[in-house]
Amino acid sequence: MTALSDLNYSVLDLVPVRADAGPAQSLHNSLDLARHAEALGYTRFWVAEHHNMDGIASSATAVLIGYLAGGTSRIRVGSGGVMLPNHAPLVIAEQFGTLASLYPGRIDLGLGRAPGSDQMTARALRRERSGSADDFPEDVEELSRYLGPRTDDQRVIAVPGHDTDVPLWLLGSSLYSAQLAGMRGLPYAFASHFAPRYLHEAIRTYRNHFKPSTVLDKPYVMLGVPMVVADTDEQAEYLATSVYQRILALMRGQSLMQRPPVASMDGLWLPHEREAVSSFLGLAMIGSPQKVKAKVEVLLEQTGADELIFTCDLYEHSDRLRSYQLLAEALQAD
Repeated sequence: MTALSDLNYSVLDLVPVRADAGPAQSLHNSLDLARHAEALGYTRFWVAEHHNMDGIASSATAVLIGYLAGGTSRIRVGSGGVMLPNHAPLVIAEQFGTLASLYPGRIDLGLGRAPGSDQMTARALRRERSGSADDFPEDVEELSRYLGPRTDDQRVIAVPGHDTDVPLWLLGSSLYSAQLAGMRGLPYAFASHFAPRYLHEAIRTYRNHFKPSTVLDKPYVMLGVPMVVADTDEQAEYLATSVYQRILALMRGQSLMQRPPVASMDGLWLPHEREAVSSFLGLAMIGSPQKVKAKVEVLLEQTGADELIFTCDLYEHSDRLRSYQLLAEALQAD
C-alpha cells in the first residue's frame, strides 16, 4: 500500500467552457489553476485532447501545454493524453521535443489510442492519414525512437525532439494499454475518472505484464479520480450537480457547456440515467476534506496506486480553486 505521505497527486484539467464566457476565459482559467496547483504542491498538471466538444477547450493540446508551462515555473505539464492515432508520430515528437527544449525536465507525454472524438471528427482530423488504433504499438515505438538518441543510420530525425527523452506514459480505459505499458516498461495511467469498471483488472494486467526498462525498474500506476471537495458534505454534493448535468449531457449527445449547480437533480434525469451517471462516476470523491481523505486512503489500500490525478469540473472557477486547495491541505495533513 502506498502511504499517504508518499503519494504523488496531480491535476487533470478538462478546460471546461461556460456559455457566458467562452474558450478564451477557459484557457486563462486553466493557467490560473496550474499556478494554483503549483503553489499547493501538486506533482503535475495535464490536459487532454478532445475534439468537436463545445464544452472542452483543450483540442490544441501541445499549444496549450506551451502556454501552461510558460506561465508556471516548477510543476510538470503534459498531456493526459495526446490521441496518437490522430497524428503522425514525427509531428508529436517535434511538438513535444520543442516543449521539452523550452521547458527541460517539466514535460510529460501521455498517449491514448482512442480518437478523443466521434468517428466523423476523427476522419476530419486525419484526412489522408491511414492511422488507426491498430497501429498504436508501432506508433508508440516510432515516437519513442524520434525522442531518443539519434543513431548514425537514422534518416528521419525530429528537430527539436531527438535526445530529449520526453517521458512517455500510456493511458487507457481498458486492458489493451495496460498490457502494452507493462510490456514496454512504461508508466501507466488508468482512466478511472470515467471508466472505473475495469480498474482492478487493468492494474493487475499492467503489473503482471511489467518488464523493467530503462525508464522504470518497477510498475508505476496513476489513477484518474473525479473530485469535488468543499467545506461540508452538503456543499460538495450541491456543487457536484454541475458534474452530474455535464455527464448526463454527454450521454444524451447534448451540449457540454457547463451548467450551474442545482438544489436537486430530481426531474432532470430518469432513473436509468441516474444509474448510468453514478456508474460513470464510480470512483468520484465528493464531500468534505475529511471524507475525501478517508476515501483516498481506502483507494490506496485497494490499489496501491503510486499517483492520483484529480479532475474537478465545477461551474465557478473559484469553487474549483477552493476544491483543489482543500484536497491538498487534507492530503498534506498529519
